[in-house]
Amino acid sequence: MTASLDRVTTATLRWLDAAGGVPLVLGLCGSQGSGKTTLAAALAERLATMGRRTAILSLDDLYLAGEARAALARNIHPLLRTRGVPLTHDVALGIRLIDDLRAGRPVRVPRFNKAADEPLPEAKWESVSPPLDLILFEGWCVGARPEDEAALVTPVNALERDEDGDGIWRRAVNAALAGPYAALFGRIDRLVLLAAPGFQVVHGWRLEQEEALRRRRTIEGDDTSGLMDAAGIDRFIRHYERLTRAILAEIPTRADLTIRLDADRRPQDAR
Repeated sequence: MTASLDRVTTATLRWLDAAGGVPLVLGLCGSQGSGKTTLAAALAERLATMGRRTAILSLDDLYLAGEARAALARNIHPLLRTRGVPLTHDVALGIRLIDDLRAGRPVRVPRFNKAADEPLPEAKWESVSPPLDLILFEGWCVGARPEDEAALVTPVNALERDEDGDGIWRRAVNAALAGPYAALFGRIDRLVLLAAPGFQVVHGWRLEQEEALRRRRTIEGDDTSGLMDAAGIDRFIRHYERLTRAILAEIPTRADLTIRLDADRRPQDAR
């Protein structure tokens, strides 16, 4: 990770200098397991040693509660019960948090418990007080744009073929990207992509994440019953496949920095 951190740090310092003291919103996009959350924390820590203050907002922490996703499943499509794709986040909250931080107002940043599949109570949210130099917004589809309508016709996997044969789910997700998510991602000043070598590595990366979470929760004496096995992860990531493939094809054409990773997450090049 050190090589990626060095490259992102150098670029971020350059962008911060050009921002002229206004809080910079840096979007960090990467597929599940690409290391973006670890990189975000390391970048904030390094910048702190240079006197730069950073707030981290994770797209994952904006996931809707299970009850709200159940309502989406009833009213739009059953696949929306599973967290992950656009429509399953509290976009209005994300916009409000970024706008408040840029305006110099203190906020409480939400946190999501993936093992319980529910947001943590507000009492456990993190308080952040400006002034800030950097708002680091990280997530698996941060900065994504909607696909062309023609691209939605053909299913990308068995999940879409068997459970979204009429395309209602994927068209609803795509419409969300064109609507409220465009407003959220439009607040990003600079965009960095950690580019996986292809979707084929995501299952292994995500499985490593789940195993690490299981070990940590076991050590801490927390409940692990909500964590997934390999088969569960395989189904889970199929919800992400379409947009992950689209991101890997499209975002490098416009990202401010793209770091291409190999299957072991080692950076191969940056541009």
